[in-house]
Amino acid sequence: MADTLRYREDEPVDHPAVTVDAFLDQSNASAVRIEPGDDARELVPHLERLALVEVNFPAFGDGRGYSSARILREAGYDGELRAVGDVLVDQLAYMRRCGFDAFEPDQQLDMDDVEAAFDRWPDVYQKAADTRTPIWAKRHS
Repeated sequence: MADTLRYREDEPVDHPAVTVDAFLDQSNASAVRIEPGDDARELVPHLERLALVEVNFPAFGDGRGYSSARILREAGYDGELRAVGDVLVDQLAYMRRCGFDAFEPDQQLDMDDVEAAFDRWPDVYQKAADTRTPIWAKRHS
C-alpha cells in the first residue's frame, strides 16, 4: 500500500504536472493535473505522452474527478492516475474502482484504515474501470 499512498512531503516531484491547457500547448509535458471543470476527453489523443495524470479533488463532495478517471482508463490510459487533494479514506475503494492507482491526500490517513478500505468489499456487483470481475459473472462462468 505504501507504493500507492503518498504525501507531498514524502517524495520529490518527478513529473511536475501542468494544467490541461498548458499540457495541450506544450509538446514536452508528460504530466497533467485535471481540475474540476476540465474535460478529460481533451487528453485522449495524447495518452501515449502521459506518464502521470493528477486529478484534483478540492472538496470531498466534488465527484467530477471520478468521471475523469474512468474516461481516461476506458480510453486506454495505463500510466499513473493519482487522486490529489481532499481525498478521504472513505473514498479510496470507489476511487480505485474508477481507475485511480495512486493517492496523495492533503491530510495524513491512518494506514490501518486505508488497508481496511481497500479490503472491505471482496466482491463487486458491476463492471468498472478496474479489473475486478463482478459477482454475477463469477456465478455464470
